[in-house]
Amino acid sequence: MQKIFVFLIRGYQRFISPLFPPSCRYYPTCSSYMIEALKVHGAFKGLLMGIARILRCNPFAKGGIDYVPQKFSLSKNTVDKEQPVYTYKSH
Repeated sequence: MQKIFVFLIRGYQRFISPLFPPSCRYYPTCSSYMIEALKVHGAFKGLLMGIARILRCNPFAKGGIDYVPQKFSLSKNTVDKEQPVYTYKSH
């Protein structure tokens, strides 16, 4: 399931995203964040984290650096100032 989600997001990144101007308020972008969350936390938790991130990415959000946290969380990662070294789930 995880591979299917990553495939769909890569398709979005390659074919749909270039049609619109960059508008993500966070780094890494929301689609890159979701791929990383899927790899680190698995299909279910990664998908939840990605959806929560997309909902946070709105005109009223401050934005900034928001790496995927090591522990599952649906809120913005304010702890990591540099990208953590992840251990990936093999699914």
